[in-house]
Amino acid sequence: MESARKRKTKASALLLISALFVGMLAGCGGSGNETAEKGNGTTGTAQTAKDDNSPMTLSFFSSDPSPNWTGMKDQIGKIITEKTGVALDAEFAVGDPQQKVALIASSGQYPDLISAKNDLNKLVDAGAMLDLTDLIDKYAPNIKKVLGDSMKRARYSDDDHAIYAIPTYAGVDMQNFKVSGGFELQHRAVAEAGYPEIRTVQDYENVIKSYIEKHPTDENGNKNIGLTLNADDWYMYITVTNPAFYTTGSPDDGEYAIDVDTQKVTYHFKRPVEKEYFRWLNHMNDIGLLDPESFVQKYDQYKAKIATGRVVGLIDQDWAYGDAEKALKTAKKFDQGYGHYPVTMSKEYQETSFWPTGFMAGYGIGISKDCKDPVRAIKFLDYLASDEAQVLMNWGVEGKDYNVENGKRVIPQEVLDRKVNDATNFTKETGIGLYQTLGVHYGDGVKDSTGNYYTTNFPEQIVTEFNDVEKKTLAAYNVKTWRELFPKEDEFKVRPWGAAWNINIPGDSEIVVLDNKLKDITWKRIPEAILAKPADFDKVWDSYMNELDKAGVDKVETMREELVKQRVKLWNE
Repeated sequence: MESARKRKTKASALLLISALFVGMLAGCGGSGNETAEKGNGTTGTAQTAKDDNSPMTLSFFSSDPSPNWTGMKDQIGKIITEKTGVALDAEFAVGDPQQKVALIASSGQYPDLISAKNDLNKLVDAGAMLDLTDLIDKYAPNIKKVLGDSMKRARYSDDDHAIYAIPTYAGVDMQNFKVSGGFELQHRAVAEAGYPEIRTVQDYENVIKSYIEKHPTDENGNKNIGLTLNADDWYMYITVTNPAFYTTGSPDDGEYAIDVDTQKVTYHFKRPVEKEYFRWLNHMNDIGLLDPESFVQKYDQYKAKIATGRVVGLIDQDWAYGDAEKALKTAKKFDQGYGHYPVTMSKEYQETSFWPTGFMAGYGIGISKDCKDPVRAIKFLDYLASDEAQVLMNWGVEGKDYNVENGKRVIPQEVLDRKVNDATNFTKETGIGLYQTLGVHYGDGVKDSTGNYYTTNFPEQIVTEFNDVEKKTLAAYNVKTWRELFPKEDEFKVRPWGAAWNINIPGDSEIVVLDNKLKDITWKRIPEAILAKPADFDKVWDSYMNELDKAGVDKVETMREELVKQRVKLWNE
């Protein structure tokens, strides 16, 4: 494997070829001379910013969308700007974030702050990102405090120990109290079935089948839908392909299954048991319980369909279908909302959504070499890691969004009602929930010096956000939260590499090319297998496996395994 230095040299040559893209992006930084004077961000004019909270705007790009972003004009955004002097001129990816990050990398002009998630390698290879190690050491006591011993997990790679992105997507010491995924069923369908055990795909199918047989149409004569999937672009992973490993005893390591003891890597679709998961979807299609529009509908159509209340079952994450469910709740159609169930192919498997990773570094926010003032930038990020800011970003303003009663933070009922049932407007007005991925933070379950949780995701608070129908469903299963239905984290071994999808891939690695080949084959063949006549399923699947072999699946497995073992060494040395 080539060193980071060699990769950067190659990238510099590519920048000359890509110069025509420069005019397509709005840069933020100073001239080349200014950048040279700043060096690592601790010399030159940046030193004058040590205690400076004068007004300043930093440009920011994020690979993640943020539909409720207000330009920091919300309540919390205004307070953050007041405390730091910093406002963000933010741009969020629309469409394919990989293409946008590649364009930024090739332009030679970079926003002050960048959150590129798994495309950080493109920017590192282009020489766009500052090593933040010294900046953190000199100016970021809060970041150092929160990360603690996990700081080494922020290092880029085994051969490049620089910190190019502060990990902000994972909470430190996170405890998982809240379920966002699993298999979802409408409460009314589960109630009508008598609240049966829902543990296997057969159990799940039985509830859907029984409900559709009794209620083929809704009250307006429109056809009810058993199960719909969202295969629009990258959502294919979420509702179509990822459930194949969740239901068969393998955790989420992207497109690869990895042995927790040996680190042997397998393209997860090659696991024989996953073939049986897709055979089950083929069966659901054959008996008319799978929405025939699953592989042609767009995301907006998918959400609109759910919002009608006609869809009995989902296999998704609530952040993806949540807007549609909120519409049902706003219309007081609470029984058409969804519960989460730990469904697997058979009881011999455990649902793996909560297989522990340890602290997940890798995804986060970095400062570019063009940043007009790296010291102000790191101090801004350090404020977001402070106790004061973490409470502000999660709870809001005391006396307005929460009160302190007998030493405990409590959300008033009227505020809670808005937060749950008018979430979009509530978020835009308050900013609660908008800023967490900008800063290093503690995870759910961690308490501050006052004995209160930093976040609002803890069992007692989660329960207050359930409506009466949800509470009735949960009570029928003798639990108070959906999390109690799922396996406990201590039932699994912690993965010493975290999660493989979080490992940086060198930009010039052949893995990038091979992964794209495998993805193109998979995204063509999986829908074909699901929609085939049952008698043709094995033939389609065998052709799929042969194509993977010809595309070099064995080679990429070997290369991935090397990276996994390097990550284990990096995080555990």
